[in-house]
Amino acid sequence: MPSPCGRRGPPACAHPAHAPDLAVGAPRMIRLARFPFGVVSRIVAAVLGGYALAALSSVAAVRLPMPVGEAVLTGMLASFLVYACAVIWVFAVRSATRAWAGLVVAAIPLLVLAWPVWH
Repeated sequence: MPSPCGRRGPPACAHPAHAPDLAVGAPRMIRLARFPFGVVSRIVAAVLGGYALAALSSVAAVRLPMPVGEAVLTGMLASFLVYACAVIWVFAVRSATRAWAGLVVAAIPLLVLAWPVWH
């Protein structure tokens, strides 16, 4: 019977159908260890990290050179854009570690700008 990639004989290509399945017959702990923790980490980064960036940008906008009411409204509107961009960033990078690192790097300047507003 030909393989999914059209080759006959023993599988020697990189097609996913030829990858050995370690979960078949493996103990339960090994199967649980294969759970995609990177995806869970990205979801947490998108929800919590995106919220933190949006909140920081909203507070940092108060320091804009405009009346306070307009700065607050600008910060609230900008926070929606920041949150959406953070979620896109988290799922666009190669790894969850890069996603978290990108959120931290983006949060540092916003924290510096927002700090005087709180104190």
